[in-house]
Amino acid sequence: MRLKSVKLTNFRGYQETTVIPINEAMTGIVGRNDFGKSTILEALAIFFEAEGAKADKNDINCFRLAEGDSHFQIACEFDELPERLILDEQIETTLVDEYLLNSDGNFEVVKTFKATTSGKPDKTYIRCDHPSDEGLENLLGLKIGDLKALGKKCGVEEAVPDKRVASYWRQAIRFSAQPLKVTDTLLDVDKGLSTEGKSVWGKIQDQLPTFALFKADRESSDGDAEAKNPLQQAVKDAQAAMQAQIKALEKQIEQSVLDVADRTLEKLREMAPELANELTPRFKDKPKWTFNFTLDGENGIPINKRGSGVRRLILLNFFRAEAEKVVTGSQRNVIYAIEEPETSQHPNYQVMLMKALLNLANQDNRQILVTTHVPALAGLIPIEGIRFVSKNDDGIPIVKMPSDDVLKEAAESLGVLPETGMERARGVVLVEGKSDVTFLRHTTKTLKEAGHIGASLDDAEIVPLQTGGSGNVKHWVTHKLADALGLPWCVFLDSDVGGDPAQVKSIQKRKAEVEAQGRAFFSTRKREIENYLCPDLIETESGKKVAYTDTCDAKKIIGNAVGMKPDDVTDTFWPLMSADAIIQCSQFNEGGKDKCELVELSERLSALVN
Repeated sequence: MRLKSVKLTNFRGYQETTVIPINEAMTGIVGRNDFGKSTILEALAIFFEAEGAKADKNDINCFRLAEGDSHFQIACEFDELPERLILDEQIETTLVDEYLLNSDGNFEVVKTFKATTSGKPDKTYIRCDHPSDEGLENLLGLKIGDLKALGKKCGVEEAVPDKRVASYWRQAIRFSAQPLKVTDTLLDVDKGLSTEGKSVWGKIQDQLPTFALFKADRESSDGDAEAKNPLQQAVKDAQAAMQAQIKALEKQIEQSVLDVADRTLEKLREMAPELANELTPRFKDKPKWTFNFTLDGENGIPINKRGSGVRRLILLNFFRAEAEKVVTGSQRNVIYAIEEPETSQHPNYQVMLMKALLNLANQDNRQILVTTHVPALAGLIPIEGIRFVSKNDDGIPIVKMPSDDVLKEAAESLGVLPETGMERARGVVLVEGKSDVTFLRHTTKTLKEAGHIGASLDDAEIVPLQTGGSGNVKHWVTHKLADALGLPWCVFLDSDVGGDPAQVKSIQKRKAEVEAQGRAFFSTRKREIENYLCPDLIETESGKKVAYTDTCDAKKIIGNAVGMKPDDVTDTFWPLMSADAIIQCSQFNEGGKDKCELVELSERLSALVN
């Protein structure tokens, strides 16, 4: 199941009912401080009963409490539902057959909380279009014996293929009473489900996503419970299994813990490979029956002695590793909610972290929710995932979906500015990052000087501007200004062919959106711009022999080989590419005719202003 929306009623600043739609991949909740962004994430943590999250009696909206309301409510709606469920005796049924979907065809769970108590929900309901005919409104609340008695009374015994299975009785009874009268119902999962049926709710719960919240004010030491948990729990598990042989199996226990550490470092490597590569797991102490585990950095410095930004980045990946442990081997969705990822991070790490989260959001069974008010990060959030939180005239939070007017308001509120340099441009090509700027400028300049094309980008006064990718807020702000200035603009992106299928699909979606606006969209025939680098050049400059195909991760392969950050590969080596090397690396055959991709691209970019 995938989270589709969260509904807050009388919860903190949200009066009445506020619906917050959740994007299928990444949702960015943006707005000013103290406008209700974190409230949304904390409401989800309470709903999913995340560790350390529970409702408080002060969570009810104070104005509604003064007016006599005694409850507040958090509801979640889910789509991408399982086609089949096993609820009774290993027999498949569906949420549709059990009349457990709401009027929109989604699965909705409503949890209510008393203002006078703290902790778990007072009631949990399933909101659904459910039969209200007399005798049929509570079939899920009947034990198998009662279902048999009702089935005999309805004369449906012959229609039940296996009389030991409750779902077969419910199906036959409902079929005999067609047409059913269905109404919007709050089905109490305690009273509305039988003793046997309580396992039905448990089995449905097993299909819900898992949720993990990483808060802005979370501590960031390797002694924190959150950091120790994925490692220390592995120690305890291993000890419990090997108590009698613990001395002989010490190495086995150590390996069990190191496996967790390696998975944490693997997650960290996706965001900050240079930091992950310098960390070495080790046991700080090894008493007779306990193990104290840490991660050492350069010169043996443990992480609790490192800067707060480094500690927080490592802890975030502890958090990811622990969250994913719950769903290992299953198809359950994982929702990562990260409050203000910019906290304690250098601006370079902020952007790196957001890009890593965007890549994570493109993976199957993953949803990302972030809150931020930092322009650099808000600008990278995909437009369709923006949820702009502001307040109405009465000071009540309202959540606005993206539209031209809302994006303009959000950009102005957050201070998201277009890329500079447009004042000298006759045309604009929007690219993802600085490496793309290096790639296009050097390519067109070198090919022009060698006589292969008539003008470079500078000659044509076309300015490449980095916006973090197509389809985000920064991209929107920049192209809106280009439109306002009457400048022609286009988009250039890596194709990612051969990479993550979800990312390839996302790029194709962006292509359709850009071309629907009558603008040109260019993408590489190879996977990324690094795939055009000449291996002989890299060997000559670095002494390292490398090999890669047109569709493999050349950036990572080259970076690992020469000992540099993958993101620095293009800026280091592409300015050394000659015209002949550029032509050789971009030749292809189409319809029996030899062509040069980068010559064609350069000519088409120049045509933007002709």
